[in-house]
Amino acid sequence: MTERVWHDVDDYINGLVIDRDDALDRVLASTVQAGLPEINVAPNQGKFLNLIARIHGARKILEIGTLAGYSTIWLARALPADGRLITLEADPHHADVASQNIAAAGLADRVEVRVGKALDTLPALESEGPFDLFFIDADKVNNPAYFRWAVDHSRPGSVIIVDNVVRGGLVLDAGSSDPSVIGTRELGALIAKESRVSATMVQTVGGKGYDGFALALVTG
Repeated sequence: MTERVWHDVDDYINGLVIDRDDALDRVLASTVQAGLPEINVAPNQGKFLNLIARIHGARKILEIGTLAGYSTIWLARALPADGRLITLEADPHHADVASQNIAAAGLADRVEVRVGKALDTLPALESEGPFDLFFIDADKVNNPAYFRWAVDHSRPGSVIIVDNVVRGGLVLDAGSSDPSVIGTRELGALIAKESRVSATMVQTVGGKGYDGFALALVTG
């Protein structure tokens, strides 16, 4: 199997289960127009996040890493009318593009974009928790710190999803000098020894290449 096949199968799946959506199309177009990196989750992965949030009945969501707001919109659409999503974005330009996309999707009433490096903005959220669902998709170097914060500000039953934990298989390289690989391996070791969660990691292939995600359920 080749990456071309992975991409074509993604297109096939998206054609089956993803409806045409002007708001999400706007996000993808704005990503290109604003010169942002095209690293948003794939449409079928976005719907996966939406379904997890709906199945879980999440009312309060924290996202770390906003980019243009693609995954943000998928997650926010799963919230009830009085639900709330806070998303953290380090880059002011990205945050501005995302805020416009979120408003255009009619979700400004339940989504708040906070600008600044997550390690700097997280302390201001101390009183906002516990959160029902976390989606972590930001700089991989700090994933261990983000995961610790999520566990500390969760409740039994909270769900934590961390994206990009396989990195094309590079996670196998214990001697890697790549900071993102080092951070990802540290995250894996942390998850393995964290007694307050039950977790797994799943490999994925598709239009975004070969990667994977971690899924953790807070149990105590």
